[in-house]
Amino acid sequence: MNKINKILNHDLFKECYAKIEACEKDRKFCHHDMVHFLDVARLATIFNERYHLGIYKELIYGAALLHDIGRFRQYEEGVPHDVASAQIATVILKDCGYNEQEVRYIVEAISNHRDAAVAEQDNLSGILYKADKMSRSCFACKTEKECNWKSDKKNMQLFW
Repeated sequence: MNKINKILNHDLFKECYAKIEACEKDRKFCHHDMVHFLDVARLATIFNERYHLGIYKELIYGAALLHDIGRFRQYEEGVPHDVASAQIATVILKDCGYNEQEVRYIVEAISNHRDAAVAEQDNLSGILYKADKMSRSCFACKTEKECNWKSDKKNMQLFW
């Protein structure tokens, strides 16, 4: 997990993370914080093992930690966060020792993490999409009724 710790300690990661925290400090809905990033990583790891995909954990955790890292640009500039996150992730992943093929694979998953068309794919894109959506506990959220997520996207029960 050496590459993962490099991501967590990367200056650009820390800078972007701090910007997300600042943008979301008064947000009452779901946050894009370390709890969310790690929930996504752990769920994706479970899917990887359940479906016997054999995806290295450094790829899963790299994608999970970076899939929303561009969220502040959506708040500040209107740039879709999947696009912004893919751009930022490319720089961070290269700096942290991922090879070109790994960078492309992770960036593709980040770029697709909002696209329902990848949900059934047996690859990093598919498990990242599912993990991201399942990471939210809408059934226990105090602001669920005010949330702008469509009803069919909300997790109103546990799945396993």
